[in-house]
This record gives sequence, structure tokens and C-alpha cells, in this order.
Amino acid sequence: MTISIGNDHAGTDYKFAIVKYLEDKGYTVINHGTDTSDSVDYADFVHPVAEDVENNKSTYGILICGSANGVAMTANKHQKIRAGLCWNNEIVELIRQHNNANILCIPARFTAIPQAVKMVETFLNTDFEGGRHQKRIDKIPLSC
Repeated sequence: MTISIGNDHAGTDYKFAIVKYLEDKGYTVINHGTDTSDSVDYADFVHPVAEDVENNKSTYGILICGSANGVAMTANKHQKIRAGLCWNNEIVELIRQHNNANILCIPARFTAIPQAVKMVETFLNTDFEGGRHQKRIDKIPLSC
């Protein structure tokens, strides 16, 4: 399975820890994030991750910034993306089970690195429940 990851300057250390976890588990990782703490614009790193997921180059995406609001808003502009902002494991389970999220957004300023790694593990190991949730998901995209 291939996972695309993107981050701004607030999420660099988180990204390194998550990439190590993913690679140790045998996942292929595409890194679209910055590797430094120099200030950057998060959107420049979000769009490539969302495009990878939209175009099936990656199964899932992970985005990290300070609050995760900016990355979530940007990713959700893409029609085939369902990005969920999560700050604890219970929310991670729900975005997978009920929303079939395909991108996990992590707020670096409101989580610890071990917690973020655990959230990634939960995200990748939680299945979508389907059923009554599918009809709701079908109503998310706008038709133009």
C-alpha cells in the first residue's frame, strides 16, 4: 500500500516519525512535505497529496500542520477527497468508520508525536462500515 504524506514547517518532526513508522510496517511512502522548519505555505504540500489519492497513486494521504484546519480545508476542495481533522484516536476511528475518510489531518500543535503515530495506525487499520453511511457520503460531492 502506498501512502502520500505532506506537511508544513509545524509538522516536519511528526512527518519524520510517521514515515519511519510506515516504512517499518512495509508501506511505500511518497513524501510531498517540507523537510525543514523554515516557514512554508501548507497548500503547496496539500494539493500533491490530494492529487495522489484522487488519481489512485496512493491509497491514503496524511497531512500535518499546526492546527490541521488549513490542510483539511485545502484537501477537501478536491472532489474525491474526504479529509478528516483528528486530535484523538476516537475521532480517527469515526472518520474511517462513518465518513470513509481517505486523508488524515493531524494538528501538530495539539497532539504529541507518539499520539500522532497511533492515530496513523488506527486510520490505516479501521474499515469503513458502509451501509447507512454510504448514502451520506454519496451526497458530499457537488455536481456542477
